[in-house]
Amino acid sequence: MREAVLYERLEDEKVRCRLCAHRCAVAPGRRGLCGVRENRSGTLFSLVYGKLISSAVDPIEKKPLYHFLPGTRSYSIATVGCNFRCDFCQNWQISQHRPEADDFPGTPATPAEVAASAARRRCATIAYTYTEPTIFWEFARDTAVAAHGRGLANVFVTNGYQTPETVEAMTGLIDAANVDVKAFTDEFYRANCGGRLAPVLEAVRLMHAAGIHVEITTLLIPGRNDSEEEVSKIAEFIAGLSPDVPWHVSRFHPQYKALDLDATPLSSLERAAAAGRKAGLRYVFVGNVSGADSDTVCPGCGARVLTRVGYTTEFAALEAADGGAKCARCGRGLAIVTGFAAPAGA
Repeated sequence: MREAVLYERLEDEKVRCRLCAHRCAVAPGRRGLCGVRENRSGTLFSLVYGKLISSAVDPIEKKPLYHFLPGTRSYSIATVGCNFRCDFCQNWQISQHRPEADDFPGTPATPAEVAASAARRRCATIAYTYTEPTIFWEFARDTAVAAHGRGLANVFVTNGYQTPETVEAMTGLIDAANVDVKAFTDEFYRANCGGRLAPVLEAVRLMHAAGIHVEITTLLIPGRNDSEEEVSKIAEFIAGLSPDVPWHVSRFHPQYKALDLDATPLSSLERAAAAGRKAGLRYVFVGNVSGADSDTVCPGCGARVLTRVGYTTEFAALEAADGGAKCARCGRGLAIVTGFAAPAGA
């Protein structure tokens, strides 16, 4: 166990967690909605610190992050637990695990060990992923510090349900994030995730304003969030951040408690991609579809600057310099991070 951060003590030994937007008020002996943070006699503890349920080396494109250190490897870690209850979760076996006692599964690891493992495997980043990394922030934070000390970047793959306080704590430690904007109605979030839309949008805005490289993913679920009106609103929100923010529109496949639904029709994905381009987005990618065109095209001259086959990326007409990038054909600057330098003092 490790004492939690970002919480406040209330009367009668209750505490309020300020890590995610649920802001759970937790009575003594009880846990928050995430299932991994417990109030013990007025002190909030993380029950999963250093207990890795999963660790693997992935292409950065699998996060998916297409414009942050393309072509590199990411050491990906997770603990059990999540602050959402999505009935379509692809990692529900670990995200929804809720043991009654303290016997949380996982392989013990220290932040220094994780950073060393990532460096030894020639990874450029550590990704906090598979489950919701916000709920194991204490371990992610300490690991992020160790990662920067080795010159590695840090990546969050997240549902975006952080509080402003947590985004502030992430700033300077988390270098990139792929955020799920799952829908654009409060009704969807309440019915399907056990959350709300507004905190997600606020967190995305704050991350982008803080200089965290942001990419957005939307899993299109037939009949739930794939209407033309809804995908247009998501696209317009992203364009309001910046037309350079990549949008990954992904195909849904039936799983967990959503086995009664069909896979997303290709027509829905194409309609969403068209809505993204109409809103002014320069980079819209269709995911979870074999053979989909996932190349990055220069918005100036149309040259294919990054070509992708599966998770393999090739620098086609892209020139990297000083961590940034430009089109080799027309010289246009591109919002693609090709190099990383850890903050001074890391």
